[in-house]
Amino acid sequence: MAQSTKGKLNYRCPECFKRDIDMDMFFDEAKNEYYCLRCCFHGSEDEVLKRYNIFKMKYGRLDERVVDFGADNEPPKFKKHEAGEQ
Repeated sequence: MAQSTKGKLNYRCPECFKRDIDMDMFFDEAKNEYYCLRCCFHGSEDEVLKRYNIFKMKYGRLDERVVDFGADNEPPKFKKHEAGEQ
C-alpha cells in the first residue's frame, strides 16, 4: 500500500493486519502517536513495533519448508525455500 503523505513513515495497523486487512495508519504530531482510521487502535511507534514482533513469531518460518518431521519428541527439520521449487 502506498504511503498517502510525505513525512514520517506510516505503518500498517497491527489490529487490522491481524484480521488480514491492509490498512495504513496515520501519524498525529500533536499526540506523537499513530492511529488507524478503520479501527480504534492508536499507539506510539514503540507499541506498533512491539505488536509487529508478534507477527514475526507467527510468520517467522514462512520462507522455510519442512523436510523431515522426525520421530516422537524430535523437532522437525527445515530448509530454506528456493524460488521455483514446489
